[in-house]
Amino acid sequence: DQIDDIYVPKFYDPSEFQPYGGIRSYLGKNGERLMTLAEAKTIGSYVDGRETIYVAIASYRDFQCKQTVESIMSRAVFPQRVRIAVVDQLDFEHDKPCSEPEVPCTQNPDQILCKYKSQLDFYTMDASYAVGPVFARHLGHRMYRGEYFAMQCDAHVDFVKDWDVTVIEAWKSAKNEMGVLTAYLSDVNGSMDEEGNLKKFSRPIMCKSDYEGYGVTKHLRHGQQPEGITRIHGEPSLEPFWAAGFSFSRGHFVLNVPYDQHLPWIFQGEEISIGLRGFTYGYDYYTPEHSVCFHYYAKKDETGKRNKVHTFWENSGMYKSNNRAVEKGGMKRLNGILNMNPSSIKEDEWMHDDIEFYGLGKVRTTQKFFETFGIDTETQKTQDHLCRFVGINMQKAWKPHLRENTMGINYDEISFKFQDPDIYGSTWENLPEFKK
Repeated sequence: DQIDDIYVPKFYDPSEFQPYGGIRSYLGKNGERLMTLAEAKTIGSYVDGRETIYVAIASYRDFQCKQTVESIMSRAVFPQRVRIAVVDQLDFEHDKPCSEPEVPCTQNPDQILCKYKSQLDFYTMDASYAVGPVFARHLGHRMYRGEYFAMQCDAHVDFVKDWDVTVIEAWKSAKNEMGVLTAYLSDVNGSMDEEGNLKKFSRPIMCKSDYEGYGVTKHLRHGQQPEGITRIHGEPSLEPFWAAGFSFSRGHFVLNVPYDQHLPWIFQGEEISIGLRGFTYGYDYYTPEHSVCFHYYAKKDETGKRNKVHTFWENSGMYKSNNRAVEKGGMKRLNGILNMNPSSIKEDEWMHDDIEFYGLGKVRTTQKFFETFGIDTETQKTQDHLCRFVGINMQKAWKPHLRENTMGINYDEISFKFQDPDIYGSTWENLPEFKK
């Protein structure tokens, strides 16, 4: 249906990269090859000699958005290096903007929203135009401006004290330029005290995924992830999947793997989309040894406020043609790009616009990912009990294949194909790394 045009920020693409065809072309020819370490190092700014951090937050009528912004800035050791961009989707008649302080800045300039105003960017849009988290986070990627690190989190998250120093140390300890720290966040209750000191030392790990839905909207969805005390210390743990609720990487990750703007009404499929596209560009996923932020979940909220939050589904009537049909089109495109559509869905059944920009890289293949982690895209089934391999076993098997120049795990050296250990036993124990 006809709606007014909306104006969005341009993607970061500085003039110095135009002789190469733009920044994406400079960084590995749009995924045609693995970018070099020298190319990767051109991305990233500094403030007072410290690496900068970009934080993207997509908020849909969320009453805790401002609290999240305040937590990020107030608990950073060096807040001057942090820049936050909020995509604030609002009902202008009923919602208070995330950018609005409790009192005017003239009355109290020490409020977080006033003190760090120059480091806070807000893209405010009518909530009735919202078509799901993918487009909102797409806008967040457009607002990136060359920071050294790029982080993404939800609009209802609290951060621990000194989080910026902690997360950078965790990322550096992996010694992997292509490393991305990511996890489904644990609930905030009991995880830290009122000052932000960490009380909970277990960590979740991304290892559980299976198909969900039916028909053309069937997709791979990551489920509830296991959590426990890690057996790997002093470095993050490798994992196969990426999580949207928390992601921390070098800035070039959001340049190479931007959210696809052509996926309206997609909710659960966003994570396999970004995760698998990132894999084909050469990125590797890790869960940090200790969490730096925690999530407010409705089911554990004693106040009951998060049980009453608005969601973009309230806009389901905006398409006269039926939003379900729009969702089906988006899922066909999502799965089509990832080579995950069943053979019954033909190539001409889904939209191919901007396929180079939002498509796959050629550093690794999707088939390599499916074979390695036990995913059958034709039968749409997965091998069970992947979590028994992910963690210390995956770390032992994969870490020796980290390239000496730190540019990611070399999957050309890995021939392992995960199979359900309940049926086939612990097949990873046959790998050379387990015989040393």
